[in-house]
Amino acid sequence: MSDHVLPIRSYLNVFFALMLLTALTTAAAFVDFGSFNDVIAMAIAGTKAGLVIAIFMHVKYQSPLIRIFAVAGFAWLLIFFVLILTDYQARLPVPGWGS
Repeated sequence: MSDHVLPIRSYLNVFFALMLLTALTTAAAFVDFGSFNDVIAMAIAGTKAGLVIAIFMHVKYQSPLIRIFAVAGFAWLLIFFVLILTDYQARLPVPGWGS
């Protein structure tokens, strides 16, 4: 197996992109987007996770089979998040019902 070596500039670009996304996450936490707060936070987190998986884990430069399994694992994670958030939303109290 040959290792793919990236220039340091690529790592620095990804690092600064991750820092920018972290600052964006922090800024978004202070703004009320209503029901979109969680959606925006998850979109930013998903983007950061995608950068880490593609560049730092070198999935971008691997064989198609490894890319398929990485995408499948990420897809399963998204499915579980959707199911958990759906269950959480179903358990929230409805105003005016009960005591």
